[in-house]
Amino acid sequence: MANVPATPLFVGRAGDLERLDAAFADAGEVMVHAVHGLGGVGKSALAAHWAGRRGEAVRWWITADTPAAIDAGVAALARALHPGLTTLPAELQTERGVAWLAAHSGWLLVLDNVEDPAHIRPLLDRTAHRSRVLVTTRRATGWYHHASTLRLDTLEPTDAIALFIRILTYDRPRDTTGADAVCEELGHLALVVEQAAAFCAETGTSPTAYLDMLATAPATMFAATAEGGDAARTIARIWRVTLDRLTDTPLAGDILRVLAWYAPDHIPRDLLHPLAAPPQLAAAIGRLIAYNMVTGHHDGTLTVHRLTQALARTPEPLDPHRRPDHIAHARDVAAELLAAAFPTDVRHPVNWPTCRALLPHTDALTRHHTPTTTPTKPPAPSSAPPSTNGSRAHSPPPSTPSNVP
Repeated sequence: MANVPATPLFVGRAGDLERLDAAFADAGEVMVHAVHGLGGVGKSALAAHWAGRRGEAVRWWITADTPAAIDAGVAALARALHPGLTTLPAELQTERGVAWLAAHSGWLLVLDNVEDPAHIRPLLDRTAHRSRVLVTTRRATGWYHHASTLRLDTLEPTDAIALFIRILTYDRPRDTTGADAVCEELGHLALVVEQAAAFCAETGTSPTAYLDMLATAPATMFAATAEGGDAARTIARIWRVTLDRLTDTPLAGDILRVLAWYAPDHIPRDLLHPLAAPPQLAAAIGRLIAYNMVTGHHDGTLTVHRLTQALARTPEPLDPHRRPDHIAHARDVAAELLAAAFPTDVRHPVNWPTCRALLPHTDALTRHHTPTTTPTKPPAPSSAPPSTNGSRAHSPPPSTPSNVP
């Protein structure tokens, strides 16, 4: 008995599937593993494809984004096992489902899109010792009491292109020129590649034309879906839902909007030090890392997915996380931080390592925004970070010194 979703569009992920096989190989251990990653990276698709290949007699899929949804999914399992339970109250159906899981072994449970590890703790405490549980979640942290974790990255470029072309040409041959450029621009994020290809197929838009529209009307394209598509599953909506979870830490959203103006990789963490006191800054960055919006590295740098950056730089008045004044303020703060961090004497060799570390970010900032006049500081939103240095506020980042290697 199984209700695992089909995955006809699944591509690649051979290494990730092997990691899951290995993680669940030892039947003598507690079998709870959580696949985490950025929203839209393909966690649910991986879990469904892996579970669909398994041989357990009972493979049950539960949408687990709220405690109520978890209870409903367990109740549905109870009804599938014993149809006569449909006349019982919902809470008794849930209890019968939990009791069945606790009394039997050899089953596989997939808990999809768990928002908080605490939501599944009551279920795991009673059942996880009996068989296998696979969790998908955006949460990278907080699992040490509950499960071991596996991080899912974006698709390999060749797999992203294959997915795009498969959808684009599903009903007829079409020109696929530019498919690789679209996938690169979308950062090989599975959900967005799928939605972009479906939009192109339905509207007759070529990949190169889609790129043009993405450049000229990003807010519209980030929210676009093909006919019949799930508007709640666009990358713009997923990003907003994730940031909604962080509203109790306003500095986290401020930081993400600042990071959006830099290069996506090797962002020095200490560049952000002027934004807040160390405990507050660490907590805010930790929240972003916990939800896979930012990746922290042991060398003291941060990485942000380029599509997350693009969204955070794109004003959308109806999105409280992308208000035009907040984005403009974040852009100016990003420039202030670079100006404050850049060495005054760029000709001295001792400063060249710092210059090398910062130059990709000054290049990115000037590529995303080249003001024709000295910018005027917009009113700071209530949660906006303070200026880093009043005497240097809004100075444009220095030009690239010709003698820095």
